[in-house]
This record gives sequence, structure tokens and C-alpha cells, in this order.
Amino acid sequence: MFDKLDFIEGHFNDLNKKVSDPEVIADTALWSKLCKELSDITPIVEKYKEYKRAKTDIEEAKEMLNDNLEKDFREMVAAELDDAKVRLEETTEALKILLLPKDPNDEKNVIVEIRAGAGGDEAALFVAVLYSMYAESNRFKIELIDQNETGLGGFKEIVFQVVGNGAFSKLKFESGVHRVQRVPETESAGRIHTSTVTVAVLPEAEDVDVEINTADLRIDVYRASGAGGQHVNKTESAVRITHLPTGIVVACQSERSQHQNKDAAMKILRSKLYEEAERQKHQEMADERKSQVGTGDRSERIRTYNYPQGRVTDHRIGLTLHKLEQILNGDLTELIDSLTAADQSEKLKGNN
Repeated sequence: MFDKLDFIEGHFNDLNKKVSDPEVIADTALWSKLCKELSDITPIVEKYKEYKRAKTDIEEAKEMLNDNLEKDFREMVAAELDDAKVRLEETTEALKILLLPKDPNDEKNVIVEIRAGAGGDEAALFVAVLYSMYAESNRFKIELIDQNETGLGGFKEIVFQVVGNGAFSKLKFESGVHRVQRVPETESAGRIHTSTVTVAVLPEAEDVDVEINTADLRIDVYRASGAGGQHVNKTESAVRITHLPTGIVVACQSERSQHQNKDAAMKILRSKLYEEAERQKHQEMADERKSQVGTGDRSERIRTYNYPQGRVTDHRIGLTLHKLEQILNGDLTELIDSLTAADQSEKLKGNN
């Protein structure tokens, strides 16, 4: 591990020189590439420097303790030694995590699909709640792609893009079945109903990630339906694309023009094909660990939102937080950080 850290530190120093070189700066593409690489390894180098400082502090404290010191001073040095040992242990663990292989999708934007499951109108209403939860989080910038409204303030499904550095790394553990337990407004007897919605998180695929042969596509146009403005039902603006080799079907009707809906549908299709390719690749790696935080399978029940008790429980890691309102208002930090930590812990076990 430390040979690798020494190499990274040397590479960091080389990159610092290069990004200050006028010739490199003149080559915008190269300069940007090197700056990105420098940014990626900076946290590792800074943590490695902390590790080396702690190690030096330990050695110096041990040397001082070998001398004849007054009692008060000896106690102070001994306390500093204990503190340095703690710092050494903490930085060692942090470095192990920083050196874990990066998920190549972590920096990508994502496309999120939320669909109503069991529960009828109540499930559709909770689709709207989850959409609002992600939209309210100040970590994310949301761009709506498509929606299928129920007319009661809910959605049969809603599709949106999340834009931002590391969007996939923050949201990749959201895929799966989200269950809600609450008393619907229409329930006169006050009975708690259980409904479910399905969330799928797809890393946004670029043209270079997925090659699509237009001969493999069947494109149908039709009149949009449902709530959505004056253009609905007046022109054949809605688009449905079927990828014949895989049978994947995507549709989009939210935009006003057929061209815009086709572009949006192609964006979704490209991400679905990329996700399927990634799924097959991981399936072939049969000896790879199954993460504690789940497979990302959208049929897996991952979380329960219980309104009467004001709690949210993530079943994959056994985490219960009695802060339902804050979470639904977009405060996802504790959930995301806990799931990330659990995933890192599993990866560290797999490396041992």
C-alpha cells in the first residue's frame, strides 16, 4: 500500500509542475485532463501527508520519553504519543478507503425513474413525494424528462435527470422498492395503508458508452395523453422507441414537439442499455462480493417510510432514523453517508 502511496505522491508533484507549464496551459484539453487527474488524487496525497506527520510525531515522542523528563512534561509527551497513535490508525483506515477502486460511473449524471407500485392512487401520490425529496436536496440539480400524472397530484411514473459532480455516487443506492406506511387523506377510519414505489437509478450514458444501430429501433409516434397542457391530444408528439434486440421500450410525451420527445427517449434508452451491459458484466464476475447495501435490483425492498412513527428504516444496513420530515424535505446526508460507509466496509472486507 505504501509503495503505491509513494508513487501517487510523486505523480502528484509531477502533475503540479505540468499544470503550471505555459505549454501545457496553452493546450486546453490536456490542461483540463491533468487538472482533473490532479483533483482526483489530491485527497489521497493530503491524507498520506497526515499519516506521515502522525508517524513522525510518534517517533519524536518516543525519543523524548527515553530522556529523563520531569513528571508533568513526561505525562504531556505521553498524551501526545497516544494522540499521534490514534491519528495514525485513523489515517491508515482512511487511506485504505481512498485507495479502493473507483466505480467508473460515480462521476456521471444520472437518470432516475420513479414508478407507482402496489397501492393505487396512494402509491402514485408517494411517487410525487419521493420526486420532491430528491428535488429538494441541495446536493442535486433536477431536470424533468417525462411524467405521467394521475390528476390527483400524483404520478404513475416520473423520469428526471440529476446533474452534478458525483451524482451517481450519491444516488446509486436508491434503486429498489421504497415502501410507505401512512393513513391516506381519503381514509375515514384512520387505517394505515402500505404502498410501494419503485426507483431505478441509471448512470447517464454518452454516445461513446453505448453504440445504438438505428436499424435496431422501432419508433412509433402517437398522441400524448393525460394532464400536460394544451398540446396534449392535438398532435402526434409522443414518441415510443423499442430496441428490438433487447425488447427495451421507452416512451416520452412531456415535451411539446416530436423531436424533443425523441431526444429525451433516446437519452433514457441509451442509459438503460448501458445499465444492462453493466449488469451483465457484473453477473459474469461470479466471484465478486455481493454488497451488504444490496444489488441495486429494483425488485429489492430497500426502505420503509413510516408516517405514524415518524421514522425511515433502510433494511439493507438496519438503519432507522426518526427524522421522516427532514428526510422527505431533502436531508439525505445521513442516509447517503451511512450507505456509502457500509459499501466501503464490504469492499475492504473483500480486499482482506
